[in-house]
Amino acid sequence: MNYWRNYFLAISVLGVFSLVLFYNSQVSLPKSYERRKGSSERSLRIGACNHTLEKKATFLWRKTLPSPLGRLSCEDYVTQSHYITSPLSGEEAAFSLAFVMVIHKDFDTFERLFRAIYMPQNVYCVHVDEKASTEFKISVWRLLSCFPNAFMASKRESVVYGGISRLQADLNCMKDLVNSEVPWKYVLNTCGQDFPLKTNKEIVQYLKGFKGKNITPGVLPPAHAIGRTKYVHREYLGKHGSFVKNTNILKTSPPHQLTIYFGTAYVALTREFVNFVLHDPRAVDLLQWSKDTYSPDEHYWVTLNRIPGVPGSMPNASWAGNLRAVKWIDMEDKHGGCHGHYVHGICIYGNGDLKWLMSSPSLFANKFELHRYPLTVECLELRLRERTLNQSETAIQPSWYF
Repeated sequence: MNYWRNYFLAISVLGVFSLVLFYNSQVSLPKSYERRKGSSERSLRIGACNHTLEKKATFLWRKTLPSPLGRLSCEDYVTQSHYITSPLSGEEAAFSLAFVMVIHKDFDTFERLFRAIYMPQNVYCVHVDEKASTEFKISVWRLLSCFPNAFMASKRESVVYGGISRLQADLNCMKDLVNSEVPWKYVLNTCGQDFPLKTNKEIVQYLKGFKGKNITPGVLPPAHAIGRTKYVHREYLGKHGSFVKNTNILKTSPPHQLTIYFGTAYVALTREFVNFVLHDPRAVDLLQWSKDTYSPDEHYWVTLNRIPGVPGSMPNASWAGNLRAVKWIDMEDKHGGCHGHYVHGICIYGNGDLKWLMSSPSLFANKFELHRYPLTVECLELRLRERTLNQSETAIQPSWYF
């Protein structure tokens, strides 16, 4: 009896062992990328990305950022996560940037975005949706507490997509940023599923080319956008979600006889213009008037930037002339389709989008999900880090490499 019991036990263990071997063989690296003695993590990652760009079979990639929620100290977290901790050029050190980051979910994706755009000479304000989970808020707070030039917005909004709360979230951060001691030149707004396509130095050089002008591409409202400011819209928050509803009630005319323009919600604004937005009666009144419009962040910035005499204004700016500074709005028209998947009509980039993304003239792209397409983010950041280090004018610390 004991013989047969031991026999069946051995067979069972052997079967489980075989299954484990089989599973590991399915998720391991291709043989050409197996770690050899002396090969570096960096080289391995470059090979993996090249493999993906060649549209060969991909493989699973492990998470590469340790969590600040673990037992790591801030010092260890910053080192092990390969954050850049010193300005890489005199040009960048003399041209600090400010970032507004409005987020509500996917901490891992936000964490990767933050590392990708982090530079010690810049300043970062993160607005966390009031509706976000307590766990998410604590995770963000713990991460930002490791950096003296990053903080959470002092006032939080319950953000409703397409509502005034989305614009107000940006403004809340901008109020905090103008009080920062960091002498930033431009502020750029992002969301938690964005990712940069250009290095900090490339962004600085691009912005310097505008010589103190704001970048708010826009045109007179096209037919499909007229109703956004023609009728009263209301935000609704409920147990089953949040949304903006058109009441079909006609709105009054814009204040100060302003002509409403329509454009992108993602902008680059000078510090002087932000002060104008926060204090000038025309800006304050337009904000009040915009509170019951649909997606006011798509008309607010560009309308104010068309006013002659406003700091950094571009009254005669064309849409095409500034489009390079922001995300592409209709990605499908730009490179022939989405190779990830769509959420509410917006593409979540997949591995098949990498080649197009790497050649795009845009500064940022949107949207990404690290948990769904980790290699897409991994490869973009790898190429970005390679260019960053190649452009550096200072000695590179080994810890800055992957």
